[in-house]
Amino acid sequence: MTIARLSLSAAALAIACGWITPAAAQDAAVARELAAMRAQMAAMADRIDSLEAELASAKAAPPAPADATAAATAPSQPAAATDVAWKGAPEVSTASGWSFKPRGRIQLDAGTVSSPAGVTDASTGFSSELRRAYLGVEGKMPGGFGYRAEIDVAASSVEVTDLYLTYQASEQVGLTLGHQKPFWGLEEMTSDLFTSFTERAAVNTAFGFERRLGLSASYSAGDVLLQGGVFTDNVADLEDDENNALSVDGRAVFMPKLGGAQLHLGGSVHYRELNDAASSVRYRVGPLIHSTDIRFIDTGNLAATRELGYGLEAAYLKGPVHIASEAHWQRVNRPGALTDPTFFGGYVEAGVFLTRGDSRGYKGGVFDRVKPKRPVDKGGLGAVQVNLRYDYLDLVDAGVIGGKQDGYELGLVWTPTDYTRFMASYGHLVYSRAALPAAGGKRNYAVDALGMRAQIDF
Repeated sequence: MTIARLSLSAAALAIACGWITPAAAQDAAVARELAAMRAQMAAMADRIDSLEAELASAKAAPPAPADATAAATAPSQPAAATDVAWKGAPEVSTASGWSFKPRGRIQLDAGTVSSPAGVTDASTGFSSELRRAYLGVEGKMPGGFGYRAEIDVAASSVEVTDLYLTYQASEQVGLTLGHQKPFWGLEEMTSDLFTSFTERAAVNTAFGFERRLGLSASYSAGDVLLQGGVFTDNVADLEDDENNALSVDGRAVFMPKLGGAQLHLGGSVHYRELNDAASSVRYRVGPLIHSTDIRFIDTGNLAATRELGYGLEAAYLKGPVHIASEAHWQRVNRPGALTDPTFFGGYVEAGVFLTRGDSRGYKGGVFDRVKPKRPVDKGGLGAVQVNLRYDYLDLVDAGVIGGKQDGYELGLVWTPTDYTRFMASYGHLVYSRAALPAAGGKRNYAVDALGMRAQIDF
């Protein structure tokens, strides 16, 4: 018997004894009350025994985890409405189909160009510039729509770069309306963030490849990419009411995988009506770097009614090695009895990564971002690449003497992280029938150019 039961029994006994002494004088009613009291005390003793048993059982059981207890009692929370990913900058997206991401780039350039004897121009020698300073946003909207808006403020002014809306009609078909590139070719369609040299090959600069306002469509299925559109002019030229040019541009790419290699074969066609009797074109290019204003080859202004351009492109990528080449012909229709010239330019380049495991990116018919296997933020060296390029441009035909260039170029690219890049490009440029005469009227000479760039993007 427990201590509590003993205590209750003793109390009951004492009370009972107190009442037994005068038992002879008690009547039957008192006896009944005494019996009721005894029954109540017995029930109380049973209840105490039950509580003691429950307490002992609770002490013997292991404690419940705190988080499980909290989870069982906490109210349920709804799933997060937005998701934030990091892709050089924060990208915010929602389950309903909206997304928003800031974007931009900064490219700081410096370089030097030698001056042929007798050519006196303040643009030779050392120069530097803020080559590009892009700021913009991009994202998606419900229903398959997307957008990009971007400006360049590098020249202490505002220049519109990409400014368009997109619509993904199906998995294979996409539409773009706005300011965009009219599918010029491999290197021109590749972002300037991912080129092999500080400047693109001469053909991509000389023939006026630029963004234009228009409507385009693309079809991508497997190894085939088809792109085409109708375009007017660059938005910077649209303020001139007399400029009403209209062009039709198209590009086709075949990009199969060959084992561990990527093959790229493509071609493009560009037809442009200038639609103005006073229209003119001008083809020229600088010596490898952009920070100088000097142009050793230059056709000057040519009266023109239309342009017809067509190009071929090819590339091969495998492991650390890449090879790429392009050729472009540009025919100019001139008014009246003037002869129509056809100009030509092209390049061939090869590159190799010196750092183990690194390779050049490729996606959607263009070169893409290099992602070092061992970036500096993880204790590595980053990616180091060496490139060689032969760069040819001929602006002499049908009485037009704009000059010829044979460029022999060497480039070094260091990519410490996915979003940082440092470049050095050297070129030995040989000119014949150059637009600028040297001493004694000499037009055959060579110059050397060295360019450097520091770049970040997000």
